[in-house]
Amino acid sequence: MISTNPYLHFDGNAEAAMTFYKRVLGGSFTIFSRYKDMQGSEKLSADDQQRFVHISLAVREGVVIMATDSLSSMGQKIVTGNNYHIHVQAETGAEADRIFEQLAEGGKVEMPMNMTFWGAYFGMCQDKFGVYWMINFSEQR
Repeated sequence: MISTNPYLHFDGNAEAAMTFYKRVLGGSFTIFSRYKDMQGSEKLSADDQQRFVHISLAVREGVVIMATDSLSSMGQKIVTGNNYHIHVQAETGAEADRIFEQLAEGGKVEMPMNMTFWGAYFGMCQDKFGVYWMINFSEQR
């Protein structure tokens, strides 16, 4: 079954926001990873290294809120409206491709479907209505 999850983008306050959501909604953090923990992070400024590349808050079974901090040094700018993605967890690579291609049609590809350093098949796009999507397939679900 396909699952969808909100993926929120913040300007350096992802930790504070997600801690707030945890306090309000409950649940537990399953991933809490800073940019400094990534390969190649030495190229980032000290400030950017302290930002969060990914936080996952499992609120309850099937409900996960995910977040990241943007990096202005990489040209990422938070503007109300682009500070979220809907994350789709596909069941197969073929399903991920189908969903991505259909959502991207008439929209904009931000990151083509490709294998990632974290071992997932992943891509990002904006649909023709301006909604941002992340499509993911991982056999290690």
